[in-house]
Amino acid sequence: MKKAMLTILLGAAVLAGCGTTGEPAKQAGPGKGTVAWSPCTGLTGPDGKPLPKDEAVQCGAVQVPLDYGDPGGQKIDLALIRIKATGDPLGSLVLNFGGPGGSGVDTLAQAAKAFGSLGTRYDLVSFDPRGVDRSAGVKCGGKLDALLAAPAGADGEAMSKKFAAACEKDSGKILPHVGTVNAAQDLDRIRAALGDRRLNYFGFSYGTHLGAVYATRFPANVGRFVLDGAFDPTVTFEQRAVTQATGFAHAFEAFAEDCVAQTCDLGQDPAAVRSAVEKLLDGLRSKPLKVGDRQLTYGLAQLAVITPLYAKSAWPVLEQAAAAGIKGDGATLLALADAYTGRRPDGTYSTMMTSLQAITCADTTERPTAADMARVDDRIKKIFPILSADGTATACGHWPTPGDDAAKRIDATGSAPIVVIGGKGDPATPYEWATALNAKLRTGVLMTYEGEGHGAYLSGDGCVTRAVDAYLLNGKVPAAGTTCAA
Repeated sequence: MKKAMLTILLGAAVLAGCGTTGEPAKQAGPGKGTVAWSPCTGLTGPDGKPLPKDEAVQCGAVQVPLDYGDPGGQKIDLALIRIKATGDPLGSLVLNFGGPGGSGVDTLAQAAKAFGSLGTRYDLVSFDPRGVDRSAGVKCGGKLDALLAAPAGADGEAMSKKFAAACEKDSGKILPHVGTVNAAQDLDRIRAALGDRRLNYFGFSYGTHLGAVYATRFPANVGRFVLDGAFDPTVTFEQRAVTQATGFAHAFEAFAEDCVAQTCDLGQDPAAVRSAVEKLLDGLRSKPLKVGDRQLTYGLAQLAVITPLYAKSAWPVLEQAAAAGIKGDGATLLALADAYTGRRPDGTYSTMMTSLQAITCADTTERPTAADMARVDDRIKKIFPILSADGTATACGHWPTPGDDAAKRIDATGSAPIVVIGGKGDPATPYEWATALNAKLRTGVLMTYEGEGHGAYLSGDGCVTRAVDAYLLNGKVPAAGTTCAA
């Protein structure tokens, strides 16, 4: 579900057509919050370099129990960021940009302009969920280069065991307490600390899962909710892998067709484009490309190819990067892989990859074996060979803490309307997941985006923007079945 590119995400009467949330705007407005806000420090841009100081951007923290079963015990701080409304505020709009494992603090600082219309009436707020970066971030040895750049055919089982052991050693105290159910409880603490009677929320990708769990746990506290790039948490590991492979295969074909239509450096027809990229990756299995003091391996090149498929606006970057790679220059491909994994220019990493693993394993009792992985990989090879991952294994198979299936139960009966957006061309969270999540919520209103890419709002599509803004700013619920053409 990870949103790698920052382009990336009703009652019966309402279901019959447009309506309002039933929550007048002024009643949704801010109360007296308890967060001590101050100027932010240490924010980083998409390139991993420090962002310049901006007086309009404030940071703070909310203290929550490490273990909700022992509320009087150890506490952790959740890092928050706020950009105050430029006009008369309706309250706060809390955003989660996906992952699981993405830093909301850094992402909102980078992406604030994309939410400019919403920022006229809302204090835009985001946070690092528990286990992520500044909020007791999960660390696993700090040596991700060797793991992520492992050569094709490496002993995945051995690497998986070593990785899980490093996570237990470095983050054993937080691992049992990450996961979406705990994050949803944190989200309600954040709502109260912001001084809002109800939570107004915009979730992308994994953020749709967090929002759905929150609405299940706290339906009476749901304000205006938008879930973009929806995830169905009830799918199994194998179903998720196969469905996403199918989605990325379709996205790659769409990229190849678009590339050829505009004179493509990779081939004269889509089949030639696909063959060129597959040949490039196959060559890296045995002979990685040297990039400075690093190497572009098969696995890193896979991530590099997948990353631009999240957003149609990034397709030209994929063409340029692959064409350069074919000529022996892997610098752009390696940069794309670094963007996906959260590698910084100094060689350190954000907790994206480690937090993602910890939260994923916490949210399920599934523990795939090496045999399970091999079977899934055989299926992926037939669908989209570029995603095939020989010799790899999932760390959940050796994870030191048990998972829980509680986050798979979704039923927001009694909540205000929740707008769910599904994209017909979304490779990471396919449209079928949006329809499934919408049905499980029972208060959902489904919107369809027929364009390409992961997530609809950040695509810049005018139809989507108008419908979402009308709902979040004015409470106008989209008519059930609303469709925005590409």
